[in-house]
Amino acid sequence: MSRGSALGFVETRGNTGATNAIDAMMKTANVEFAKRVETGGAYVTVMVRGEVGAVRSAVEAGAEAAGRVGELLSTNVIPSAHDEVFELIGIAK
Repeated sequence: MSRGSALGFVETRGNTGATNAIDAMMKTANVEFAKRVETGGAYVTVMVRGEVGAVRSAVEAGAEAAGRVGELLSTNVIPSAHDEVFELIGIAK
């Protein structure tokens, strides 16, 4: 898969929602799993990257899956992330 520049985020409270989000995102669209971050207080953010349309579809599916089994907190898609954003969150471009 060629690496796209879009980044997608799904934030949940708890591992079950995050795991279900990752599963749904990977099954829904041609995206690459980028990172999983636990920030304390049971907050978990999962990130995917790829082409903009694929990332949008993946985030929508991940949010729906997370919301069914746990607490969905937020989602976001950065359609054309600057190279420094990848550096900031520790992901190779």
